[in-house]
Amino acid sequence: MDENEVEALHFAVRGFVQGVHFRASMVQEARRLGVTGWVRNRRDGSVEAYAVGRPAALDALATWAERGPAAARVDECIVTPAEADRSLTGFVQAPTA
Repeated sequence: MDENEVEALHFAVRGFVQGVHFRASMVQEARRLGVTGWVRNRRDGSVEAYAVGRPAALDALATWAERGPAAARVDECIVTPAEADRSLTGFVQAPTA
C-alpha cells in the first residue's frame, strides 16, 4: 500500500464516554496523528467519530479510542471501514446527533 494512500474509519464508542473529555481528547490525539475528521456525542450516551488518514495513523487512533482518556470507561469500541472524504481539513468536535 502506498504510504500516501488514505483510508477512513467510523467509530462507535460506548461506555462512560460523555462528560469525561473524550471528544476533546480524541481531537487532540487525531491532530497529533495527522488525521482529519470529526467526533461527536450521540443522544444515546455513546460517542461517534469519523477519521481519514494514513492506515498507521488510523490504527493508532483506533488503539487510543479503545481506552480513551483517563476518566473514561470504554465498554465497546466498534471500528468499521468507511469511504474516505478527502475534502476534510482538520479534526473537530461536531454537534451532538
